[in-house]
Amino acid sequence: MTSNSVGWFEIYVQDMDRARQFYEAVFSVRLERLDSPDIEMLGFPMRPGQPGAPGALVRMEGFSPGGNGTIVYFSCEDCSIEAARAGAGGGKVFKDKFSIGQHGFIALVGDTEGNMIGLHSLR
Repeated sequence: MTSNSVGWFEIYVQDMDRARQFYEAVFSVRLERLDSPDIEMLGFPMRPGQPGAPGALVRMEGFSPGGNGTIVYFSCEDCSIEAARAGAGGGKVFKDKFSIGQHGFIALVGDTEGNMIGLHSLR
């Protein structure tokens, strides 16, 4: 494999407006509507040629949010900041920032749709 393992991610939601407010508040970004037939999608900022994977919030018939089978980790400067925003934005902090040794720190939070997401930072 010559590139990062993850090339795209999707976070399934039931209430797109509520989810948009949550993610825009937590990460201080603006999500953009993506054109797609039969699927409602809001894309996270995409920076071609930069590290990391692009992705979107998705509302699609037959797909529901929730569960802990897959966790997407968002890169942060200091994951405690985004964890605090998640709690303040209607989400839930499952595990506050903690060390993962030489690999930095993570926190686990729940969004307003019932999905668990991870936050990762080196400090």
